Amino acid sequence: MEEYIQILNYAIPAFLMLIGIEFLVSKAMKKNVYRGYDTVASLSSGLSNILKDVLGLTIIIITYSFLVKHLAIFEIKTMLWLVIITFIIEDFIGYWVHRFEHIINLFWNRHIIHHSSEEFNLACALRQPISTTVAIFTFFYIPAAFLGIPAEVIAIVSPIHLFAQFWYHTRLINKLGPIEHILVTPSHHRVHHAINDEYLDKNFSQIFIIWDKLFGTFQKELDDVPAVYGVKRPSNTWNPILINYKHLWLLVKDAWRAENWFDKLRIWFMPTGWRPAELIEKFPVDSIKDVYKMEKYQSPNSSPLLIWSWVQLLLHLFFMLLFFNKMGSFSNSTNIAYTVFLFLSIFAFTSLMDRTILAPIVESIKFALGIFIMYTTGTWMNLGDLIPFSNIIVAGYFIISILLTFYFMYVESRTEMKPLQVDTTF
Repeated sequence: MEEYIQILNYAIPAFLMLIGIEFLVSKAMKKNVYRGYDTVASLSSGLSNILKDVLGLTIIIITYSFLVKHLAIFEIKTMLWLVIITFIIEDFIGYWVHRFEHIINLFWNRHIIHHSSEEFNLACALRQPISTTVAIFTFFYIPAAFLGIPAEVIAIVSPIHLFAQFWYHTRLINKLGPIEHILVTPSHHRVHHAINDEYLDKNFSQIFIIWDKLFGTFQKELDDVPAVYGVKRPSNTWNPILINYKHLWLLVKDAWRAENWFDKLRIWFMPTGWRPAELIEKFPVDSIKDVYKMEKYQSPNSSPLLIWSWVQLLLHLFFMLLFFNKMGSFSNSTNIAYTVFLFLSIFAFTSLMDRTILAPIVESIKFALGIFIMYTTGTWMNLGDLIPFSNIIVAGYFIISILLTFYFMYVESRTEMKPLQVDTTF
């Protein structure tokens, strides 16, 4: 895990730099590919995903090491071939996991966050899930286990394979000639993220486009069909934590409401979007009928709130990296407290962008927890080692944050407060 944290220390600034470059190039090309609140939501989703991954908040039923120990019948001794074969297997597995996440109701909840942005840019690539709390696809690694590929090699190749999928989330690069026949390109992936009928559930490949061509899921980008991005059932929130579980909440409610016991069971494994017939009429769900008339989600926000949202995002990126690099010196209970604080913070400031009543509630809980941590530990993530008077500065931030939350909610625009975006009815 220490190695992964060291990788993040370099990868996160690199990703942010590339996003900044794309933004500047898009302005020079006079293409509007970024919206402020959408970008903050995307980067906030990335923070929550990294936080989950670093802390290992995933239940693994069968580990890959277990599979290798009991199934290995070969041994690849040449390191170059070992890495190449591992990468190809990782990509093959990625295709099928990705495909299942799109076509099965329950598994779509693991992936919906990545498609939830109604823009397509490098920032949306960082919309990664926190809802993958149970590792259920380990059995796909059986071919790698047969070949005796060590778990350490998988651990090295997997992040490389994931990071290699970042670059093609862009609208600024057109088709790339012969490369289109080999690798996944921005053109291929624009199709994948689109909700047009012509493009829906196509191009699941992650690095090599050959898998889609082999298994009949390839679709080229059509010049006369401009891609429309998002999900068929719009999330209508900037809060990445809510987005992660919105589809699951609908499945839970539908399973509860379904009259037929068979429907209660099969709804989880039916094609994505399937609902019992009687529920479609009794409990309709907003969905996009005509993608070309779709209105992108907006919220009644001001320039000061946008600036404050960026301050919150960057400050919590600093807090998170500081926490990762110091967590080895904290007790388990302190690590848990900081983790909860960071999740609450992301929830609070993204809810504030939605202007829902959740924002001041969660902000108040975050404020109380932050003060409690400082009182019981006497410090804030050992920040005093870097900045004098850090406790005073951090306490001042807590006060400013809660005051601005109430200001933006109840003073700046009293008539614009939005209702809670989550349907809590059964």
